[in-house]
Amino acid sequence: MNPKALRFLLVLLAPLALAGCGAADRLANVGRAPALSAIDNPTASPGYKPVSLPMPPPEQPVYQANSLWRSGARGFFKDQRAMRIGDILTVKVRFSDSANINNQTTRRRSGEEELGVKRLFGVEEFIPTSDISTDAVNINSQGESTGAGSVRRSEALVTNVGAVITQILPNGNMVVEGRQEVRVNFEMRELIVAGIVRPEDVESDNTIQSTKIAQARISYGGRGQITDVQQPRYGQQVMDVLLPF
Repeated sequence: MNPKALRFLLVLLAPLALAGCGAADRLANVGRAPALSAIDNPTASPGYKPVSLPMPPPEQPVYQANSLWRSGARGFFKDQRAMRIGDILTVKVRFSDSANINNQTTRRRSGEEELGVKRLFGVEEFIPTSDISTDAVNINSQGESTGAGSVRRSEALVTNVGAVITQILPNGNMVVEGRQEVRVNFEMRELIVAGIVRPEDVESDNTIQSTKIAQARISYGGRGQITDVQQPRYGQQVMDVLLPF
């Protein structure tokens, strides 16, 4: 095969190779609604990693004779709030973020230099009088620059999602992770919440505010026909990465 024709063929096949299984999966699901993910163990996910943080030294429980109170107990009766691995609690996601920034800069600069020549080293007789001026050199400069910038952003997310305790840290804090999927027609919406919570922050109705989650990871997005239309094609994404201009 002609080398030029071979290179042209490779260029045509490159986008198909980049699309890979993703394009094949989309072709197989033409005319079908996105499939819901199976319920599985979060700790068995390929990207799952146990949390490891500095912990305070453990405290030994102290028992007192003839006492109904036990050290570390929250009450005399059983606590119905989530506290063990596998228990479920409700995370109240309340995310609101807004920013309004305006910047404007104006800069002006001007300068003028004049140099006069009345006696040119005693050789005035060789130069016509009309060529000798008191303003032999006159330099003017002026510069001006103006810059303006504006940023406006407003985001809000209010919803509830159930989370599962996946790990208990040595100091008693709990690692939680929750995932919610909602399918409307041919569009799938996904909400993922993960982080570390204190048992004391879990309210009596077994709920917790998202603002009280440490190392919070909140993701809200979607996939489906509408999302596919909003995304640029694979070839355009590759060109955006490779082209320097």
